[in-house]
Amino acid sequence: MLRVDSRKVKPGDTFLALTSSYTDGHDYINDAIDRGAVCIIANHGEYPVKTIIVEDTKTYLCNYLKELNLAKMQNIKLIGIAGTSGKTATGNLIYQLLNNLNVKTAYIGTNGFYLDGQVNEISASTPDIYEIYNLINQAIDNNCKVVIIEASSKAIQQRHLEGLNFDIAIFTNFVAHKRKDKEVYLDTKIEIFKMLKKDGVAIINKKDPYYKYMTLPQNNNILYGSADSDYPLRRINNTYTFSEFTLDNNKIKLPLIGLYNMYNYTPAYITAKILGFDSEEIISATLSLHQIDGRFEAIPYKDNLIIIDYAYDLTEINNTIKEVKNIVQGKIITIIGCGGERRIEKRPLIGTLVSDNSDFVIFTTDNPRNENEEQIINEITKNIEKDNFISIIDRKEAIKKGINMLENKDILLILGKGHENYQIIGNDKFPFKDHDEVMKIIK
Repeated sequence: MLRVDSRKVKPGDTFLALTSSYTDGHDYINDAIDRGAVCIIANHGEYPVKTIIVEDTKTYLCNYLKELNLAKMQNIKLIGIAGTSGKTATGNLIYQLLNNLNVKTAYIGTNGFYLDGQVNEISASTPDIYEIYNLINQAIDNNCKVVIIEASSKAIQQRHLEGLNFDIAIFTNFVAHKRKDKEVYLDTKIEIFKMLKKDGVAIINKKDPYYKYMTLPQNNNILYGSADSDYPLRRINNTYTFSEFTLDNNKIKLPLIGLYNMYNYTPAYITAKILGFDSEEIISATLSLHQIDGRFEAIPYKDNLIIIDYAYDLTEINNTIKEVKNIVQGKIITIIGCGGERRIEKRPLIGTLVSDNSDFVIFTTDNPRNENEEQIINEITKNIEKDNFISIIDRKEAIKKGINMLENKDILLILGKGHENYQIIGNDKFPFKDHDEVMKIIK
């Protein structure tokens, strides 16, 4: 068997030495031989077993995996999702909707590998090509007809998707100011739309100002979002428990809240249409959709609402609070911290942004890692001019305080950790999940 991890080599295997920006597989060739590798595929060198020298081991691997899986890949449809934000929510909604329509579907993304209602951990939101093929094969062996893959920019740059051909490619949005290397970042998003099959379909958010970059002339492009698109969103109505809007001349009742979720749902609706389902079937299946873990996850409490979201960077935090402002009927109370050893220069900006756009803020810990929790909070709050915040280092106590402050149709927004089920303090990981802490308090 071909192996790319020397630790997994067994007697009789072939070891392929991959090179990346993080590691060089050539450094592990001797370890692979000691474990029983009988053949080495490398870019250079001489070794005491059969050796094949190739120009680029990554290209060799991609071609090898494509040829090896060519027949099996005919049995599924591949859906790729690109965008700065919304990939996870969109992927999850497609996964749910298609399974509700009895199209057995698997999903590879930030929260893990979804198959048969179970979620298993994976190495990255978009794993390397070797792991992706392993996951796809698991899906095929379990009779899946569709596999959804989140396509992160980093993964595309590192060629994690090379050799794959997609039936459907989706563009959610592009936030230019998040990156200094805007053009490079934008180019990576475009790559997935070059990987469509000849009869494939590109589903593109026309509301985004960069949508034209993704509408390649050789593709069948379906646009959504804006008033002049193929699938505009109209007659939008937000409540604390569901959303209503008109799509494709049909009234949709979505059991999730906010414009954010409406936009993430729309590609799921279009995907189901492409796969041959009529609107009535899709609308019926939509009613069974459920909350997405840590992605604008809404928990009703009395006549208030608690929303848990993964937003931790300026752009995401700003967008999430804007979304809450569109639906709030009372006050906005926000709980937030900043991760240790990450984005230190943005902490004061986050503090000011949240204070300016909330009625009250509770600053707390996120994943402090090896930084002092109190020092992190001091950096977040140092430029705040309004007197509308307190600091509670213990995140559990911060959540309890926030819930106790809710009065009349208020919204408590808990930001930063989303679906994470741990908290990193020092070098240790402790079990902790915002959703679980909320449920302990309100039950």
